[in-house]
Parts: sequence; structure tokens; C-alpha cells
Amino acid sequence: MIAYYVHHHGSGHLHRATSVARHLGGDVLGISSLPAPARWPGRWTTLPGDARGVDATHDDVTAGATLHWAPRHHEGLRERMAMVSADLRGGSVRLLVADVSVEIALLARLHGVPVVVVAQPGRRTDRAHRTAYDLADAIIAPWPRQPAPDWPEAWLAKTSHVGAFSRFDDRPASPATARRNVLVLWGAGGLAVSETQLHAAAAATPEWHWHIAGPPASGKALGPRPPNLHHHGWVDDPWPLLDAAGVVITHAGQNALAEVAAARRPAVVIPQPRPFDEQHATAAALVRSDLGVVVPSWPEPHRWSAVLTSARSRGGDWSPWSRGDGAARAAAVLRDLARHR
Repeated sequence: MIAYYVHHHGSGHLHRATSVARHLGGDVLGISSLPAPARWPGRWTTLPGDARGVDATHDDVTAGATLHWAPRHHEGLRERMAMVSADLRGGSVRLLVADVSVEIALLARLHGVPVVVVAQPGRRTDRAHRTAYDLADAIIAPWPRQPAPDWPEAWLAKTSHVGAFSRFDDRPASPATARRNVLVLWGAGGLAVSETQLHAAAAATPEWHWHIAGPPASGKALGPRPPNLHHHGWVDDPWPLLDAAGVVITHAGQNALAEVAAARRPAVVIPQPRPFDEQHATAAALVRSDLGVVVPSWPEPHRWSAVLTSARSRGGDWSPWSRGDGAARAAAVLRDLARHR
């Protein structure tokens, strides 16, 4: 059996894990604070939270900078670690995938279970990340081999670069057209943009129809909503909006970019502040690969017409970033490792 730990922040880790698990088939044990997704092919252990009431400084959550999250004397942390240990103690788990948790990776390895770490972009050479990446039998990088991150050679030697992959990889994308629909797509982490900025961008580009999918933007807009701006709120399945878009505006999160790549749509990418500079590292990789239009922050209203035109002229060929078979390739790596371990 393969166990798959899924980080609970955002939705990207869960979508990614579900895509891989379905390619694995059979019995895959899911472990997460999140509830089990529909059609998960196996058992699911739902863990308690470990953050309620924590004072990061007083509770020494990093254990002297050796870990990322291990608050002292926390009942939720004790219970979740005991539950994972109970899943591992029987010996049926041949391999554990950590996406992502240094602590879970370390716990599994201390049970003698081989570990595969799903890598994240950005600065990952802090002490805690080094522990996880060093102890891993293998690393899966959901991005292309080039440009390679600035990692130790020992990490690169055991890394499989499978390319970006998405829950939408098996859906047929409509041919690109000259449609003038803009989709602003962001997840739970949001974009650093206000309602006023959205309204101003739409008002400055009346030839485009703007569609917003995601949580509400910050603040209250000044003035009425432009007639070419449409708010859809949180959308569980954004594929119809993606497929109808002429240009997608999104952040540089791995899941969002993988979904844009699956739809083969031109994109404007605005990296957001995240731990370990992960989105800025991804944005830099896109620039080096000449993919999408990357801008450092939300453009001023008068610039939007040129930005959208530039994105559309570049087209939506994301094949250097995602071949569409990343989940299947990741599953093949895991299946082979589990068989040989």
C-alpha cells in the first residue's frame, strides 16, 4: 500500500494527490486534516488540527529551527502523530508520499517506511527542508527539468521532474479563439488586488469581458460595477470559465498554473507573497521559459489593454511546462518505488 499525506492549506495539494491516486488505482491510503475527496481510491484518515491556541514563539513551533511546525504540549499534534503512527505500524504501507510536511516525512522514516517528497519551488535549503529532502528516497518535482532549481546535486540525482499536472488534464480544451473573455482566477490564498482595482481594470478595457472566480477581493469598490465585469464567487469547477477564456489572470501557484496549462490558455501571471518565495521562484522560471506574461504586481488601469494584448499574442502553448501526463508519470514513479521497496 502507498500512503499519501496531503497538506491542508489551499486546495492544490488535494487536487494533485487525487490526480495521482486515481492513476495508481487500487488501495491508496490518504492522510490529511482535510475530509476525503470524492472517489478517493482507498481508505482515508482524517487528522485533527494542530494550530488552535498556539503561540508561535512561546510554544517553540519550529523546535529550535529544526522543524516547521511542532508546537509543544499540543493535544492535536500528539493525536495526529499517533494516528499516523497507527497507520504505519502494521507494515502494510510500503511507501509514504509527503505533500507536504517535514514532520510527517520524518515520522514515516522513523517507522522504517521509505518516503517520497513532493517538492515545492522556492528557497528550500533551510534546516527543516534539508532534513526532509535528504532523508527522502525520491523527490517528485511537478515542473519541467529545465530550468532546474539551485539544489544540491544529491537532491537532483533522485528527483523525477514530471511536469505540472492538474485535475483537468484529461479534459479536452476548446481550440483557442479570438474571444475577449478575461478570467481572473485565484484560490484560497487570494490575489493582492482590491475591488476598486478590478473595477478600474475592467472600465479601462471595455472591449474585454471580465470574469472573476475566487474569494472576494479586498475592500469595497468605489462607484458602480462596470457592465463588463462579472463576479462568480468561489467556483468548485472552474473548467467552463477556463475553457471560455481568451486570457487568464492568475497567481504563480502550482495548481493554478497547471489548470491554465491544461486549458492551454494565454496567461498573465502575478506572483504573490508566499513562504519561501515559492511563487516568485515559479514566476522566474516562467520568464526563463518564455511562458505567459509575468508582471510583478497588479498593473495600473491604463496598462491593461497592452498587457492583455501581449498575453494573447504569446498564445497558450504550455507544453514546455505541462505535457498533460504529469500525474500518470508521478504514479509510475511511486508504483515502481513501492514495488522495489
